[in-house]
Amino acid sequence: MGNLYKLPLVFEPAEEGGWTITCPILPGFITEADSLEEINENVQDALEALVEGYHEIGQPLPEVLKPLSITTPFVTETLLELAA
Repeated sequence: MGNLYKLPLVFEPAEEGGWTITCPILPGFITEADSLEEINENVQDALEALVEGYHEIGQPLPEVLKPLSITTPFVTETLLELAA
């Protein structure tokens, strides 16, 4: 298992549908998703690209980006779509 990260995400509705997703604690983090199914994959891809970018320019990761211990409980929020 890889590292787990807990990030606050901001979902802004896009005019053409879907969302633009940013992270207020990570400048440069931005992605989009057209559906709920795309969110996790697109957020993971954006985080991996950001981490890779930091490594490429020889910069340490921001202090706020620390992996969670898999043995420590944590709280997260989830988006669920229910049929009306």
